[in-house]
Amino acid sequence: MTNKIILLIFCCSLLGVTSCKNYLREDLVSGVSYDYYNTEEGMESAVNSVYSELRTPIGTEQVFSLSEYGTDAYTEAEDGGDLQFNQYSTLLNASAGFLRDIWNSYYRGINGANLCIDLIPKVRGTRIYATEAGKNKRIGEMRFLRAYYYFMLVQTFGKVPLVTKGNLEVKTDFKRSSVADIYRQIISDLRYAGSVLETSYATEGGRATQGAAMHLLSKVYLTRASAVTDQRGQQTTDLDSAAYYAEQVIGSKVFTLETDYGTIFKPGNERNKEVIFAVMFSKTPINNGNGNQNHLFFLAVYEKIGGMVRDLANGRAYRRLRPTDYLLDVYNRKIDSRFYKSYKMTYFCNSTSNVPKWDAASAPRPDLAGKPKFGLGDTAGYVTLNKGLTQAEINKRPYSFYPRELHTDAIYPTLNKYIDPGRADLSATQGVRDFVVMRFGETYLLAAEAYARKGQYQKAADLVNVIRKRAAWKEGEVKTKEFYTVEGGSTADITKSTETEMQVAAADISANVVDFFLDERAREMNGEMWRWFDLVRSERLVDRVKKYNRLASNIRDFHKLRPIPQTHIDLLRNPGPLSEEQNEGYY
Repeated sequence: MTNKIILLIFCCSLLGVTSCKNYLREDLVSGVSYDYYNTEEGMESAVNSVYSELRTPIGTEQVFSLSEYGTDAYTEAEDGGDLQFNQYSTLLNASAGFLRDIWNSYYRGINGANLCIDLIPKVRGTRIYATEAGKNKRIGEMRFLRAYYYFMLVQTFGKVPLVTKGNLEVKTDFKRSSVADIYRQIISDLRYAGSVLETSYATEGGRATQGAAMHLLSKVYLTRASAVTDQRGQQTTDLDSAAYYAEQVIGSKVFTLETDYGTIFKPGNERNKEVIFAVMFSKTPINNGNGNQNHLFFLAVYEKIGGMVRDLANGRAYRRLRPTDYLLDVYNRKIDSRFYKSYKMTYFCNSTSNVPKWDAASAPRPDLAGKPKFGLGDTAGYVTLNKGLTQAEINKRPYSFYPRELHTDAIYPTLNKYIDPGRADLSATQGVRDFVVMRFGETYLLAAEAYARKGQYQKAADLVNVIRKRAAWKEGEVKTKEFYTVEGGSTADITKSTETEMQVAAADISANVVDFFLDERAREMNGEMWRWFDLVRSERLVDRVKKYNRLASNIRDFHKLRPIPQTHIDLLRNPGPLSEEQNEGYY
């Protein structure tokens, strides 16, 4: 595809999304006249093509490279390219392919949304487009998506071209607009969307709803309000607005928290009532494109463990990301169930062909010498956070044992939120699970942070405690064995609730509001592809990355923005000086 900033969306083949009723349907359209898009069928295809641009960064390595690499929470593991996004090396420059690709994708989405907004009033229809209210709902969806794309752009690049009219020809004369102007447009779009969208869709997952618009609006206001030295056009009412819109979502009763944190990302449960907005993928290969590939990136190389071979249940390990020590320790792992419900620590033997055997020196009994150490279904490998074990204590176990000192860039705790056993086969990279972009758990944190920044610490604590109560071990729930083997708990308390211990007080928040919420978001939203943006909006990126990410020592203040893609600058008809067209630090 061309690298031009704006592409003619109607001249491109529309990507297939799915064919089942639970997804947005998008048919392949080619060889049609412009008049086709004045029809209901044609406009539905155009609308759905704007949704399809969500998949480009979210389903590929772009998403974690731009959101989890180079943060305090995750660093690079054993393999992978584009490590400049973690190391902040000189390869993080205007020629980086990932930046070009997301720029093109977001602007394709924006131009498609603009064209649909312009054309929808003229559409002749008998269903959605038969009434002004129906047309307004689709315009609301397009304005929601335009706002989302611009929100991602402004957080990533800062000043970018602001275009609100569709273009049927390539444009090369766009100048970057101020960050303040972009935020104003985003807020205008989301407020409109929130006033016209449906509260929910019974048969069409993936469409923007009123709750999605208000959740994102809360996040946008909070992001603008978080600026201290940055200029985002912040207003004195931003925190009030952030709290208000989050409270609107909470009070709507449309969404509910999952009772158990461990079920939020359970395969097959992606469409639970906590999900506010998700990008849809499909089990039908022709409609799934490259699929959702996030199942690949957080996995340790378990195939290196004796008694293990690659299988669907454990996933295909691309070993791109491993958690930092900060992330492992930011939890109170004894009382907070979120850690052990988020990480896979134990691997059960799935192959008898490579089970290690006892030698005469280490066998616990002479008759076991030369015999397999364990059998099918037994523990083959165990990754633990235990420290200070002697080599003799490690060797006495029949399985491969990895205490904290033996964690490597290949073997480490594996985030389990994206494991995808529904793939076509064990080598398939095309994942089929939906990707959750917004969920109700975060809504509580948005409201809480807004109140805390306003100085209403008790209100903030009350909201945080809703999330922390869910995160606690429940009465009668059997905790993991690590509760007493690693975390210092007693077997007598193995089924006792930790809800009381998990509660926070107003004073816990007021002591340091920004770091409190960065820590709580790290626990609640571990690996959910917002971390880099959280650090940037809070103006804590450089300090925290230097402190916690040992491979990112090159980070500098200018890295709070990514470089404008050179392909865009090269195509400008009348470019200004490079200092006008490019971000500081990249020229």
